[in-house]
Amino acid sequence: MTLNVKIGVSTWLWTSPFRAEEALGLFGKIAALGYDAVEIAVEDPTLIDIPTVKAALAANQLEAIICGAFGPSRDLTSDDKQLQRNGLDYIEACLDIANALGSRFFAGPMYSAVGKARMVAPEQRTIEWERAVSNLQTVCESAASRGLEIALEPLNRFESDLINNVDDLLRLIGDISHPAAKICLDMFHMNIEEPDPEAAIIKAGKQLIHVQVSENYRGTPGTGNASWDAYRRGLEAIGYQGVVSIESFTPANKELAAAVCIWRSLAESQDAFAREGHAFLRKWATGD
Repeated sequence: MTLNVKIGVSTWLWTSPFRAEEALGLFGKIAALGYDAVEIAVEDPTLIDIPTVKAALAANQLEAIICGAFGPSRDLTSDDKQLQRNGLDYIEACLDIANALGSRFFAGPMYSAVGKARMVAPEQRTIEWERAVSNLQTVCESAASRGLEIALEPLNRFESDLINNVDDLLRLIGDISHPAAKICLDMFHMNIEEPDPEAAIIKAGKQLIHVQVSENYRGTPGTGNASWDAYRRGLEAIGYQGVVSIESFTPANKELAAAVCIWRSLAESQDAFAREGHAFLRKWATGD
């Protein structure tokens, strides 16, 4: 049985931050490699000139996925209300971009700041959980007003102390209690946190609207020890028909590389990473 999915790749594989003037050249490369979709990582919304990016998408017949970057200044769980406000304002801008570029949702670990991993008292954990719920209810209303959804992504324990796996995220979505709250699963984080990735995908079920993949070491799909058969069985079981998108990062940007702890090149080149990853995913999707 062939998985009826589209194959995508993140702009982070080549560049950070993504700028609109890069769109035509980069999207042309992505389309030439055979991809169906591009996952646009929006670090700075002011760098995304909508007409320029929209024209580049159309010229290369690529679907757009919009994902976010949540550093310490964008934290919906912070004690500092200004940092919460920063996060909400940033998400609003990304929702506008998603809407303008025809994406159905905005994806990312928007419940808290990436890298916020601490041991805190249960009382503080409850406070931060409730802030995440309340702020994401606001986000869901904003998304729904544009006809969009949000795809919330669990992160591994080294990058978040709030949401690490599907069980955590299902609890959060239950507390948000809004139909716009959906799920994005990233294989890299799942390889750390999920004992049974097939079962985790099945638990996510129809709420899963986006999938990101890379190897266990963030490298080219098919070159590591990730349980690809288990992921495929899980996606087949729930009838997933969305995008499966490679997410890894360029070591050329030292700030980004440090943030994701990539201290060496993970492939011969970023183009080779994308080319070989695409070839593997096409075969994987058809069950070869």
